[in-house]
Amino acid sequence: MNPDVAQSLSPAVKALPHGAMTDASHDREVPEVDLLSPLDVRGITLRNRIAMAPMCQYSAEDGIANDWHLVHLGSRAVGGTALVIVEATGVTPDGRITPGDLGIWGDQHIEPLARIARFVHSQGAVAGIQLAHAGRKASTAAPWTGGATLKTAAEGGWPVVAPSPIPFYPDDPTPVALDEKGIDGIVDAFEAAARRALAAGFKVLEIHAAHGYLLHQFLSPHSNQRNDQYGGSLDNRMRFLLRVTERLRAAMPDELPLFVRLSATDWAPGGWDIEQSVELSRRLKGLGVDLIDVSTGGNLPTARIPVAKRYQVPCSRRIRDDADIPTGAVGLITDPKEGDEIVTGGDADIVLVGRELLREPYWALKAQHAFEEEPAWPVQYGYAVKRRAK
Repeated sequence: MNPDVAQSLSPAVKALPHGAMTDASHDREVPEVDLLSPLDVRGITLRNRIAMAPMCQYSAEDGIANDWHLVHLGSRAVGGTALVIVEATGVTPDGRITPGDLGIWGDQHIEPLARIARFVHSQGAVAGIQLAHAGRKASTAAPWTGGATLKTAAEGGWPVVAPSPIPFYPDDPTPVALDEKGIDGIVDAFEAAARRALAAGFKVLEIHAAHGYLLHQFLSPHSNQRNDQYGGSLDNRMRFLLRVTERLRAAMPDELPLFVRLSATDWAPGGWDIEQSVELSRRLKGLGVDLIDVSTGGNLPTARIPVAKRYQVPCSRRIRDDADIPTGAVGLITDPKEGDEIVTGGDADIVLVGRELLREPYWALKAQHAFEEEPAWPVQYGYAVKRRAK
């Protein structure tokens, strides 16, 4: 337990070994909330508070998952992570960031993704998937080739859409402003994608409304300069995301959770900010969203982001407290004890680990070791590891 939290406990409550407390007045054990404690969300139980953040691999062909995705995602389930979230998965072909993104716009995508979900579940983890549309940030090359905008069909690119005809970079092609029919079509595409994800066996769905992608573009006045029912006021700018949320929640079984990833701020005056994020989170909670995955930025290439340890965690805390909804904290979380402090301190209910899980697939097992628990090695490894330790 975090020492600061332990010091704040009532005299009637004392800390036990990792994972439990006792209420002396009633002589009963009460679960301790920390990084390694389980979390119940609707009808699922996460074995700890560690999630693998969705990270694009740019390695699909025609949106179809392959062996790379199976090994990449499956190894983190083997490594003890509780929730493994598949990368931003395009609900339409033109909603992909790159030609190598995963897709879920057709039934041909279901079984390759189902193979991944089955393996993740076989290892005791929960499989989730992030559903996305990149909007004006679509049609780019893979980052290891430079990530340049693919401006023509000859380069492998395609026309992009947005709330308003404002390109992300000034020299990008001007995006097509979506009309109401186009918006309706994308709402339908999110619902169809959700139904395919459920058919594939995923137990958590996440709507990607962050990082400057389409739903975030509608939220921010910097990218949304419409004068219809989808632009101007906060209610209007939230309308698209709220419609998508309603449709997905209605399509999902009551026992399965729905998450939304938000960028809590554009880090730019006059744009999307934490106050609006709190109000949006209240509305999302009312529609049946179970957790806000709190990130920041991504909508403006000129934004000055104060990147540092835990720089996004205060946004998670603010949304958790003021919107009264569970949150996930993200960004530069590399040490298990740091993750534990975030959870025990009430900043978030889970931590979503990204690049550190690329460096160390067994980060969650190492966290168990760091807290002097016996790591829950898969049986194929555990017998050998434990014998060597003796």
